[in-house]
Amino acid sequence: MPHINALAEALNRELSAAPALLDLFSRRGKAIYFPSKGILGQSAEAKGARINATIGTAFEEDGSPLALECLEETLNLPSQSFLYAPSFGMPKLRDEWAKRMTVKNPGLCGKPFSKPVVTAALTHGLSVAGYLFLDEGDEVILADLFWDNYELVLAEAYGAKLKFHNTFLRGGYDVEALRATLATGPVGKKVVLLNFPNNPTGYTVTEREAEAICRVLAESAQAGNRLVVIIDDAYFGLVYEAGIIRESLFSRLADLHPNLLAVKLDGPTKEDYVWGFRVGFITFACQGVTPAQLTALENKAAGAVRGSISNAPSISQEILLKGYTHPEYSNQKIRKFDILQKRYLKIRDLLATHPEYAQSFTALPFNSGYFMCVKPVGVEAEAVRRELLAHHGTGVIVLSGLIRLAFSSVPLDALETLFANVHTAIQSLKKT
Repeated sequence: MPHINALAEALNRELSAAPALLDLFSRRGKAIYFPSKGILGQSAEAKGARINATIGTAFEEDGSPLALECLEETLNLPSQSFLYAPSFGMPKLRDEWAKRMTVKNPGLCGKPFSKPVVTAALTHGLSVAGYLFLDEGDEVILADLFWDNYELVLAEAYGAKLKFHNTFLRGGYDVEALRATLATGPVGKKVVLLNFPNNPTGYTVTEREAEAICRVLAESAQAGNRLVVIIDDAYFGLVYEAGIIRESLFSRLADLHPNLLAVKLDGPTKEDYVWGFRVGFITFACQGVTPAQLTALENKAAGAVRGSISNAPSISQEILLKGYTHPEYSNQKIRKFDILQKRYLKIRDLLATHPEYAQSFTALPFNSGYFMCVKPVGVEAEAVRRELLAHHGTGVIVLSGLIRLAFSSVPLDALETLFANVHTAIQSLKKT
């Protein structure tokens, strides 16, 4: 291994005190560190100095940010919003998100987990996880119905190999397929990626399935495997049925086994309907982890942020902080959720009252999120997509031979037409 900076060596020494932690890191992950002794560290030491000539920002003669007045007039935010945010993220936002994580996930209470590090939304968080834990040729175990950006971020950018297991069996999640895939290959480091609600299918596991997944992971860790379990919680909270998990799997995995490092990727993008803000979080947990080791994990993540984008947007972080303290935040969020749930329930009703649709497509299991998928009967999905665009003014996405329908973007009164169009398009193709 090439020379490693002394700051990285110090973090590695801290992590090596836990039997499994350091071995989980990639070559890049072992070498990364947060540059606390460089420009950022020296600037921090100079904070409060009467004359501060350290950081690459500009100030007015009175010490306020040198911002354009026309831009200031458009924002109802502190002038500090024009300055860089820390690479770790704004401290108040990190604290607020950690607090909200335990409110939304009561099972986390009393369990040690790192303070969330801010990323430029979840895609960047995924990239940070890839940076820290994936070397060329490493395998990532995931369901075969998956978000296609995983290929770009994990396979193309970091050279990982995606190793798929079957997603569904008899109308539910195929936990045994996950077990079988985990059991292949020699005992050692294994990376698992879990995504609920799932993109593209809109499926979240039931309580029983979640328990089974945790048993599978615990058995694998007990057998000597060292696991990184990445939990993509992009659509967290958007659950529309009883009997399926309301908490993130992170709650159950946070202290499952000392050989298992849980990595939670989440953010307000879908949870708070702020797609363009580009703010996300990466959080770590492991059984037996010490506060010093959690801090080391945060430093590694912040180093990867610093080395890629420097920091996430400060304006977005400030707006979120204001929103979370607004007296109407909770009520407004409930109202937006209700809009999506009504669309979900409308689809359930349409499928139940139109048995003829079974001649055209099969609906895959779905119960949450933004999407649902149908598998066309007797025709190719891509042909259906083109037919819908050409003759019905309807756009859909095709993935893995399935048609993904984003009901999140379709008004309630247009859902009936959407499904009727899919049915008509497939029937038309069958006649040609």
